[in-house]
Amino acid sequence: MLAFIIRRVLQSILVMLVVALVSFSLFRFVGDPINSMVGQEASIEDRAALREALGLNDPFLMQFMRFIGNAAQGDFGISYRLQQPVMELILSRLPATLELALVSGVVAFIFGVGFGVYTALRRRGWVSNSIMTLSLIGVSLPTFLIGVLLIWVFAVEFQMLPSFGRGDVVRVGDWWSTGFLTHSGRLSLILPAFTLGLYQMTLIMRLVRAEMLEVLRTDYIKFARARGLTNRAVHFGHALKNTMVPVITITGLQLGSIIAFAIITETVFQWPGVGALFINSVRFVDVPVMAAYLLLIALIFVLINLVVDLLYYVVDPRLRADRAAARH
Repeated sequence: MLAFIIRRVLQSILVMLVVALVSFSLFRFVGDPINSMVGQEASIEDRAALREALGLNDPFLMQFMRFIGNAAQGDFGISYRLQQPVMELILSRLPATLELALVSGVVAFIFGVGFGVYTALRRRGWVSNSIMTLSLIGVSLPTFLIGVLLIWVFAVEFQMLPSFGRGDVVRVGDWWSTGFLTHSGRLSLILPAFTLGLYQMTLIMRLVRAEMLEVLRTDYIKFARARGLTNRAVHFGHALKNTMVPVITITGLQLGSIIAFAIITETVFQWPGVGALFINSVRFVDVPVMAAYLLLIALIFVLINLVVDLLYYVVDPRLRADRAAARH
């Protein structure tokens, strides 16, 4: 197990280096950040002095190595647009994005697994057919359209929920803030969380349903029924447990996708998260913020994949048995 973890950590470091190289290389060609930092009245000498102060005249390799060394220490430089440390900007926006992603992921997983199991066990009922039909909406419609429709129905027509913002938040610690502790914060979280988690919920539901139907047709399920086990024991003690291995993989990747692609949802609902910060950074060619955001997303995916690989050993005993046999 230790050798496996070390190997995965080394692979993760390599992935992070590649992502850093790609992001740093791409953003050198998206525009000149000097144009976003100075006005039209700035002279050529002022532009040249600012370029020299930012180290933009240094060779590419020197800039990249400096970027890697600083990033390893949590220093991503100063935002060209806001003139603030990039890490402070990200930490101030990160709680909003993580809170939204956490609620969306939990809702998607609970309802996705629940609906998937129900539609597999009651696949000929009208309720199951209705759920499968409605799930096509979550798969087919784009996220921004779902968000706009929810705003129109629940915020404009019925005026039940707020349509933008995060509501009132409470500071917890030095840099963390949460809306869970306020009524307006909880209400503001409903629409964006449902919008962001709907696609993931339908994907998990369909995967659980397909895997559950396949497992229920296997021989060991038939043997379990022949032994006189109850339906609850067969369905949840045997079938669902063996269904969860691929579900864990998809759920882990989808959690990373929720964080990475929360940009659209944060834009529609004006949610003050990291995604909205990245969109504004792209608009103003704020290279340090863009590079830090991509590295953050890559780190999240790498950590999630590592956790998913470790969870395999907890969920599937066959993997532990294979590892033990290989050692002997």
